[in-house]
Amino acid sequence: MADALTATVTLQRPGLPRVALARAALLEAIAERGSIRGAAADVGLSYKAAWDAVQALNNLFDAPLVTAAPGGLAGGVATVTPRGQAVLHAFRRVQAEVDAALAKMDDVLAGAPPADLFWSLGMKTSARNALRGEISRVVDGVVSAEVTLHLGGGLEIVSVITRQSVEDLQLAPGGRAIALIKSSFIILAKGEGLRTSARNQIGGLVVSRDDGPVNCDVRLDIGAGKTLAVTLTTESATNLDLTIGDAVKALIKAPHVILAVE
Repeated sequence: MADALTATVTLQRPGLPRVALARAALLEAIAERGSIRGAAADVGLSYKAAWDAVQALNNLFDAPLVTAAPGGLAGGVATVTPRGQAVLHAFRRVQAEVDAALAKMDDVLAGAPPADLFWSLGMKTSARNALRGEISRVVDGVVSAEVTLHLGGGLEIVSVITRQSVEDLQLAPGGRAIALIKSSFIILAKGEGLRTSARNQIGGLVVSRDDGPVNCDVRLDIGAGKTLAVTLTTESATNLDLTIGDAVKALIKAPHVILAVE
């Protein structure tokens, strides 16, 4: 069963640091303890981090949320102001409404991988192609590893990355990842019986071609509702006589496939 969707509210004014709703726990702890040092210990922050968070909160509003003075090792007295109590109440109310909305979205998504879905919507990258899939195989080598990503609809793509990257990204079969491919790293080939050393050979149909003075932008339908953007020279596109509807192969070297995770 997929994990439930979670979210948090973040507050920010231009030129000021962002403050997440998680800081509401610090406010609550200050109200209970009457001390920033004691509250910091309760919520797992250093004294400096808690003091900085209090200053950031105070800077966000027209009146301070916390009044306090540094008190050395013993800690000083800190008080959550009436304004702070009102903001804390508003924070909790907004969070409850967000949680209720996410619970409804969980029902609508009905088992889809929502965390991956929202990450995909928010992700920005300079790579023209970002394909999300499930890791089906990891083959270790002495220095590098070969990772196979299942994209759905029988489509797979293979990436060769260092073993250290596999470890850092915690890549393993059953996990999810995004394959990032620059459009200029893709070579197009036309015709049958081609022999090539490219690890990835993905068949597709040309669905668009936009020529420029030097480069040409081609988009391929590779099935399963997915497309690939390819950048090649206009001369090469003309030599291949690429037209809408042509069947071609996209050749991608495995080391040119970058993997990303949440």
